[in-house]
Amino acid sequence: MSQILVAPDSFGDTLTATEAAGVIADGWHRTRPDDVVVLSPQSDGGPGFVDVLAAQLPAARRHALRVRGPLEEDVDAVWLLDAATAYIECAQACGLPLLRQAPSVDTAWRAHSTGVGQLISAALESGATRVVVGLGGSSCTDGGAGLIAGLGGIEQAQRRLATTELVVASDVEHPLLGPRGAAVVFGPQKGADPDTVQRLEARLTDWATALEAGTGRGVRDVAGAGAAGGIGAALLALGGRRESGARIVAEHTGLEAAISRADLVITGEGKFDDQTLHGKVAGAVAARAAASGTPVLVLAGQVALAAGEYERAGIARAESISQFAGSVRRAMEDAAGQLAGLAARVAREWAQL
Repeated sequence: MSQILVAPDSFGDTLTATEAAGVIADGWHRTRPDDVVVLSPQSDGGPGFVDVLAAQLPAARRHALRVRGPLEEDVDAVWLLDAATAYIECAQACGLPLLRQAPSVDTAWRAHSTGVGQLISAALESGATRVVVGLGGSSCTDGGAGLIAGLGGIEQAQRRLATTELVVASDVEHPLLGPRGAAVVFGPQKGADPDTVQRLEARLTDWATALEAGTGRGVRDVAGAGAAGGIGAALLALGGRRESGARIVAEHTGLEAAISRADLVITGEGKFDDQTLHGKVAGAVAARAAASGTPVLVLAGQVALAAGEYERAGIARAESISQFAGSVRRAMEDAAGQLAGLAARVAREWAQL
């Protein structure tokens, strides 16, 4: 009998971190019913940030708010208030699924972060003196211009946040501008073609100038400014301090202690690629497990890294749901069933090692 720690991130739009953890556990128990499987869903600040924290903060109050979505329609968003600390997830207001259509050139240009500003405004009005904003999974590349509009403009936003501890929960290290910036790196994932990427870069450049003039803080080249389509830049310009979103969640979930008790750690995400090893949940979990000598297995929708690349990061194996299912389409249409099947197969192979 072994103790297995299951600590995944969300699987894109198909499974939340909590759902994925439960599915992996069910699949694992099909093959190894006597193993002790401990569930510890994780997040790096992107989709699932609020839900994962809500499960660990029983005294926190969930607040629902109708805010501007990334396009025309309003959306329902949830944020947490734990004593005087508010936890906000930008994906609740401007996440890719909220487009309600496939990302396109049009949505890449028009999507905005106004709803995130409205969530921060609500947190301030509720008495929060510390606001933690989780970044990731956004549909916009507006540099946080919408967020600041939702707070009443640069001057008003500065005044309202003057006595607030503002934490930018993100593991993205990209700057706002340039070849590693928000438009170039993340724009194509949000529907932008090459011409639109150039237009977005020009718009972000103008916005960076306005931000810096209005706040007196240079942010365009700061690590993390490019997170969530540049929302990081706006928050940093308003005096925010960047902290690892994965670390914030790991501390609340007791991840380090759970890893030390485990014989195997299973983590996962939608796409396992180079970005994973630079701050995303699976990479952060693997780094912690490597420090304690605990083997790590990654289950992902797609695996885009060679074995040699992820083994250097302390990951023993990485398995693709798409490959197991036979196609990306089937993996997405039956995400829970295919992930459970893959977990069952891996458990069988693990038992034979």
